[in-house]
Formats: sequence, structure tokens, C-alpha cells
Amino acid sequence: MTVPILGVRTPGQRIQGSLLLIAALFVVLFAAALTLSPAARLRSWQVDYRWSHWAAVAVWIFSFAAAHRATIRFLPNRDPVLLPLAGLLTGWGLLTIFRLTTTFGLRQTLWLALGTGVLLLGLRRPGILNGIRRFKYVWLAAGLALTALTLVLGTNPLGFGPRLWLGCCGVYLQPSEPLKLLLIIYLAAYLADRQPFTPHLIPLLAPTVLVTGIALALLLIQRDLGTASLFVMTYTAIIFAATGKKRILFTSALSLSGSGIAGYLLFDLVAIRMEAWINPWLDPSGRSYQIVQSLIALAAGGLLGRGPGLGSPGLVPVSHSDFIFSSIAEEFGLVGVFVLFILLAMMTLRGLRIALSAASLYHRYLATGITAYFAIQSIFIIGGNIRLLPLTGVTLPFISYGGSSLLTSMIALLLLLHISNHSASSPALHRESRPILTLGAIFFVGFGLAALTASWWSLWRGPDLSTRNDNVRRAIADLYVPRGRLLDRNDQPLHANTGEVGTYLRNYLLPDSGAVLGFNDPVFGQAGAEAGFDPILRGLVYHSPQTLWLSHLLYGQPPFGLDIRLSLDKDLQQRAQTALSNTPGAIVILNSRTGELLAIASNPSFDANTIAETGDSLGADPTSPLFNRATQGLYQPGGLLGPLLLTATRDADVLPEAPSALEITIQGQTFTCSRNTFSENPSWEEAIAAACPGALAELGLALQGDGFLDIVTQLGLYENLALELSTASLTAPIQIAAPGAAASGQGELRATPLQLARALSTISERGHLPSLQLALAVQHPDGQWLAYAESAAPIQVLGGIPSDQTAAALSTATGEYWSLAAPALNGPDSPLSWFVIATLSDSDSPMLVLVLLESDSLAFAEFIGRDLFESAP
Repeated sequence: MTVPILGVRTPGQRIQGSLLLIAALFVVLFAAALTLSPAARLRSWQVDYRWSHWAAVAVWIFSFAAAHRATIRFLPNRDPVLLPLAGLLTGWGLLTIFRLTTTFGLRQTLWLALGTGVLLLGLRRPGILNGIRRFKYVWLAAGLALTALTLVLGTNPLGFGPRLWLGCCGVYLQPSEPLKLLLIIYLAAYLADRQPFTPHLIPLLAPTVLVTGIALALLLIQRDLGTASLFVMTYTAIIFAATGKKRILFTSALSLSGSGIAGYLLFDLVAIRMEAWINPWLDPSGRSYQIVQSLIALAAGGLLGRGPGLGSPGLVPVSHSDFIFSSIAEEFGLVGVFVLFILLAMMTLRGLRIALSAASLYHRYLATGITAYFAIQSIFIIGGNIRLLPLTGVTLPFISYGGSSLLTSMIALLLLLHISNHSASSPALHRESRPILTLGAIFFVGFGLAALTASWWSLWRGPDLSTRNDNVRRAIADLYVPRGRLLDRNDQPLHANTGEVGTYLRNYLLPDSGAVLGFNDPVFGQAGAEAGFDPILRGLVYHSPQTLWLSHLLYGQPPFGLDIRLSLDKDLQQRAQTALSNTPGAIVILNSRTGELLAIASNPSFDANTIAETGDSLGADPTSPLFNRATQGLYQPGGLLGPLLLTATRDADVLPEAPSALEITIQGQTFTCSRNTFSENPSWEEAIAAACPGALAELGLALQGDGFLDIVTQLGLYENLALELSTASLTAPIQIAAPGAAASGQGELRATPLQLARALSTISERGHLPSLQLALAVQHPDGQWLAYAESAAPIQVLGGIPSDQTAAALSTATGEYWSLAAPALNGPDSPLSWFVIATLSDSDSPMLVLVLLESDSLAFAEFIGRDLFESAP
């Protein structure tokens, strides 16, 4: 052994020392960021800081400083990059575990100390490689025996699931972890011993197949299918490196595919993981919960990450172990993910380089096996996190929580360091290097595919994933960042916040209007105006890109939300909702000229302040209180079509001289007028005022051909309204088969109260159809109020003079407003009562009130409508 001259630093020492300093700088900065993260999250210096993880930093610094000195002394010719790479990965993983759970962080720190002790002891033994080679059968038999022992004495630290551990007194060992390394040692030693004397492939491999088969059988009995798959892949890599036979790769791929199909059919666990991999969106809150939440974590991280200690990686189950990659991705972003891939690829590259320059076949196969184990396991676990591969349940070497895994990784590092220290100037016995280069290409393709897949979920699919209702991170951000208020047209608050940073809660000041104004809840998501205006209320728009970027960088949160001034009138909204308190129905009140919505009421409704307690029962309630009847409910319009059809036929000059029939029979059921007091020869105005269905049918037929379909389409009765509320989704038919029945308000035409209110505004506004407005202005971050959107100009749909004539015919003697009461039938035993009242075209305060009651209560509907109309400001 060559001992370096005291005080003289070799290039390898300088490289290793410099790289370890970089790793230490990263670990210390990471730890400092974790300490300060509570202050960043709460945006205050008066917080409880995190300090416990500094104990782990101290252990890490001591461990790798000691390892650095030991390698300089005992392995002067080792690869100078391996130890810094392992140190950086270990430190990154250790602090990530501490960030997630202090208990597991402390345990991992103890395992690191133990692993370092094993590493330091092994560095002092120059003959360790030959020693483990000499006793390869003993080591392998011990590993198999320990693994078999779990069949009898196995346990699970969680108290449920596969019993893969041996443990006592709170200390657990997973034998399958060291068994991976022991199998690699056995294969490397066996092939190096036997290959020169056994040229034929089958005799050479028969014993290895038998031994590997025994190990696989034990793992399959334990249902440790991820480790079993890793065994197959690692075995394949070593055999291919030794023989160079490409058919081994294809045979292994076919075997794994066949095993996957068989496992899917035979094992429930495999079936669950395969289904979650193929289509996780089918059951995102059940079987696919882990993978969906992992993908959401990637999306939450974005490009730069939420920041150390500022994300919510703990929302992903087992985030400290199986899903530690998603934890890193959320807080370090895609940039951090790419750095991690580079580190893993460098570790793989250095391992393959050591294999190629190994001094003996045994060293070459051992280095190849260890590197393959490291690369394959990394690709497997990361691929499972990002839905590139099915979940396997293995750990990420050096990074994931697990004492057995970390100890095995440290021993693997020890062996690689020893092999690199014995590297020769000429490769081992001039063996062909192409198989190892092929393996390297396969590994790097795997890392590349994983990087591309992570980019896909993080950037391309990120916006969609971040806005999913099952992304609880949005609700967590609401606790720390004030959500914008919803104000009425007079700046009276409708929805506001209570509490302080870290405890903000939403307060709904119109509790009976939950079906319209909605809610923002961490469990039940969002609805109503809270959902429609969420990007503004959450502060994701109107802020400058610099503000958004800086807030995300410093706090891992969006900036403060912005207030929105709605067109609603708080008092009128409350009166409308109260008027419906005893009967199912809907009310729409709007400015017939501008389209500004003054009130939208729906009943049954609910109190959004109690959604956390009542959410489940509301969803199962047969009266559908979550359903906004004003904007989503589709109803037969009945006689409400009368004023529109009378105006349209007059405008088209196709109005018959007088109605020939007042009643109509549809499928054996006769529909009559709402009242029976007429003159001797009823006029069209009388028939429309009485909502006579026969007259309406005649008007519809008078429009000829597709005239009826054209006019109701122009009036917006098939339009999907662009409104920040949930609205009915409609598609205009190619034609209406029975225009007469549809025109009578009892055919296939159905519309929402909001659509009918908008269409009837044309009677008040000389045929002009307004664009609806719910939001008037947004308070800009600098405090100024900006118009929410340019209001589209009204569209001329009907003639001005015919519209005025219809309004006048339905108006009172004083001519101040027009009104109409009309019954309808929405199905068997489902009577409806409609009432509309509106100002005339010359009014200085244009307004329309539409009332729908889901009952035979025409007089009550009229009472409600007139009361709201007369009390409106």
C-alpha cells in the first residue's frame, strides 16, 4: 500500500476535498433554509425556528470529514468523486427526511453514524475485497437465511402490510436490502472464478439461476415484488456484462413482462399498482392516491420549487421513503430534479468507469453489479413517482429513509472505493468493454426518460394538476395568504377572511346564498363565485410577473389575493334568497340594459360556513342544495316564450290576424290558459297575457321552417353563458322536430332562469340582448380599482318597435312596467310557476325580475316578484 507523503496534496485529494466542501456548503445552506422556513411561511420573525436538524448536520459533517481523511490515508488511488457524490446525496436525503418528520430524521442520523462506522472500518482493511470473495457462499447463505427468517419472525414497523423486516426494541433490519449486495458479490465472484473454464453459457449460468431463483422465491412469498424485479434486472446486467450476449437482455425483458402479467392476475397488490399506473385518474382518492398526489407535488414545485421547508410534501403518503423524490421535486423544483439526475448519472458514470478500469474480472463484475443496482433502483423508484413505471416500493439509494438501505448503500460505496483504488492502467485481462458501455447507454436513457417525464408533469401538465380539487396545497396556502374579498356593488363584503397569518378562515356573510356564491374548502374544494374568480382571489393574476416570482421564491406561496366588486346588491340578494326560503325555485334580478346581475337566488341552498360539517350530507341530499337552479337548472319555459314569439312574428311580418286556438293537446294532455276571462274575439295580446299555449304554438308555426329555432338561438336559449358561475351546458339541435309544441313552452326546448331573464330583457330594451355581467371591478395591487372586463355591446335581436308594442300590451295602466305570469309543466307531477316583471325602454333604472317556483303557486310567484321589484333600489 502506498502512503501519501505528509503535507503533500495529490490532485485526487484536492478534487475530493473541493467537492466535499461544495457538498458541505449545500447541506449547511439547506439546513439554514429549513431553520428560517417558519419565518418565511408566516412572514414574521416572531416564530418558532427549526433547530433539531442541525444535529444531523453535525453528524454528517463528522462522518464525511472522517471518511475523507480515511480515504486519503488508506486509499490514495481511489476515485475522488465517489465520496463527495455519496455525501451530497446522503446529506440531501437526510435533511429532506428531517424536514418531513423529526423522528425518522433522528433515526436516519443514527443509521448514518452506524454506516459511517462500517465505512471507516472497511477502509482500514485493504484485503476486504478478497475476503468477501473467499466467503461468498457463506455471505449469500446468511443473506438467504435472514430473508427466510422473515417468513417466521417477520414484522412491519407500521404494524400492517408485508412483514419484510426483522426487528427488536424499535430497531429494524430489512434483509432483502443487504441480500441485493450479497447476490452481486456472489455473482461477481462466481463468474470470475468459473467463466475462464466454462465457455458454454448454460453450464456457466445454471448455478446462478438456481441461487437467484431461491432468492426470488423468498421475495415472491413475501410479496416483495419490487425487490424481486430489481434482482432480475441486476442479475441480467451482471450476466450481460460477463457474456456480452444481447439475447440475455431480451430474455430478461420478456420474463419481466410475463411476470408482470402473471403478477397482475395473481396478486392483488400488483393489480392495484398496475391499474394505478395505467390510469390513476379513475380512482384518485383511493388506489391511485399516492401517485396522483406525487404528480401534484411535481406540479406544485414548478421550475424553481416552493423552497426548503415551504412546500407540503407530507401530503404524499410515505413521502420520506418511497416518495422522497416527489418531496425533493416540490421544494427544489425542476431545477433541483435535474441536479439530482445529474448526480445520479455521475454516480453511475463513475461506477462504470471503475468497472472498465478494474484490475481483475472479479473487480469488474462487482463494480458493474453495484453500479447497476444503484442505477436500476434509482430509475425504478423515480419512475414510479412520476408514472413512468409502476410503483415498486424500493428506496432511492443514499436518499430515502431506511436504515437497511442506507447501510447497504454505504457498504456498496466502500466496495467501489476499494475497487477504484486497485484500478489498473490496462483493463482486466483485455475483456470486451462493449457490454458495459451498452449498459451505461441503457441507464442514461432511463435517466433521460425520467427527466423528460418529470418535465412533462412539472411544466406542461403543471397548471392543470395545480388547480385540481384534490390539491390540498391550495387550501394550505389559504391559511397563510389572505384571500381576496367578494364585495357587492356598494363595496359591502359578501365573503371575507377572519384570523391571522397561519389561521386564516373564510367567512361567508350571506350564509343562505351558498348555492350561488359558493365556498372555498380544503376538503370539498370550491364552488360558485369562489371557484369562478379563484385566480384573482388567490392572487395569481394582476400581480406583476416579478411579484409572483419573488413571492414564490421567498415564501413558496402566491402573493395576497385581490378584492372583486360584484354587480350583486347585498340587500337585494338577501331579500331574494329569503323570499325563496319556503319553496324550491330560483330568482334572477338584472339590469335589463347593461346585463349586470343584481341578485341570483336558488333554493334549497346551504350555509357555506358549515360546509366542513355538512358537505357529505349535502351531496347526498335529494333536494340538491348544491345545485344552482338559477344558472344550471333546465326548465320548460311555458308561457314565458309568448312575449318573445309575439315580437318575433311581428318583426318578421308573419303574425296571423288572430289566434285560432287558445288550448293545445300534447300526447293526450290538454294545456289551457292561465286565466279564462277574454273578450269575444281574443287578441294576440290577450292570449299572450294569459299564457295560452295554443296561441304560442300557432306563433311558433308562423315563423315557418327553422324560423323558431333561429329566433330562440339568437335569444341565447342555447348559448353556454360565459359567466364565472357553473352554468348549464347546452348544444343547439340541428332542427326542432315539433316547433309548435316547443313554442308552447312544453316541447323539447328547456332553458335556465338566467337565460330566460336575459332573453326577456329584449322586450324592455327595444330588442337588444345584453351581455351578462357578474363582476364590475378588481382592486389592483396598488389599490386602484380597475374595470373587470369591457362590457360587450348589446346585440339587436328583435325589432325595436315590435318590442315596445309587446311591452306596452303587457304593461299596467300607468305604463311603468310590464309583467307576465305563466304556468308550465316540467314533467309528470312537476308543475312550475313563472313570473316576470320589468321596466319599459324609457326607464332611467332598467331592471327585470324573474321568479321560478317549482310548484303550482302562480300567485305566490307574482307576489314575490312584485315585492322584489318595488323594493329594489
